[in-house]
Amino acid sequence: MSEFAAYDLYINDKKPAIGLYVRKGAGLPDLEDKEDWVFDGTCAQDLLPSSVVEAVKANGHAFRDMD
Repeated sequence: MSEFAAYDLYINDKKPAIGLYVRKGAGLPDLEDKEDWVFDGTCAQDLLPSSVVEAVKANGHAFRDMD
């Protein structure tokens, strides 16, 4: 993964304490409640915990407690 990798953040409108990260431009994964997720911006890899980066690498997405 490039040192300039970036990730898009989506926040759950009904549960704002939950964030969902995907690779920049990947869009949302197949979720039943896709309409509940709102794009909240793009973040550089070096600003994220390594656990989030590794989960996106392994699963294509990562959930994060935003509290």
